[in-house]
Amino acid sequence: MAVSGVPYGLALQSLAAKEINLASDTLKVMLCTASYTPNRDTHRYKSSVTNEVSGTGYTAGGATLGSVTVTYDATLHRLVLKAADTVWSGSTIANARYAVIYDSTPSTDATRPLLGYVDFGENLSSTSAPFTIVWDATLGVLYLSAA
Repeated sequence: MAVSGVPYGLALQSLAAKEINLASDTLKVMLCTASYTPNRDTHRYKSSVTNEVSGTGYTAGGATLGSVTVTYDATLHRLVLKAADTVWSGSTIANARYAVIYDSTPSTDATRPLLGYVDFGENLSSTSAPFTIVWDATLGVLYLSAA
């Protein structure tokens, strides 16, 4: 199943304050358990994110998004962030409920802006197998609507 993220509301403030450069910054996705409760209106930086998963084949902080592109969809009036599917190969990961997308370029978690998150709707796991996030081909990793 392909997924797309829900933007954190304060990501717009971070974009306006030039804390995020989608064209050049390093963007990452990390996995969290159901014990993390995303808050679209109060979570702005990675320091707000708790309960990251751990396991074989998974590095703390998550994986770097590859082949990132940002395009504007003039028909639907939205900015779309796309990336290659994210894979943790040969991993053993238990109980991943959320994928959190953030800008890892700043030097500390207190200054690393959050972009969005995906709620998988259930706890997902892998045992010595790839854990893959398939990003939606149309909606991308996430999108921001201008309408």
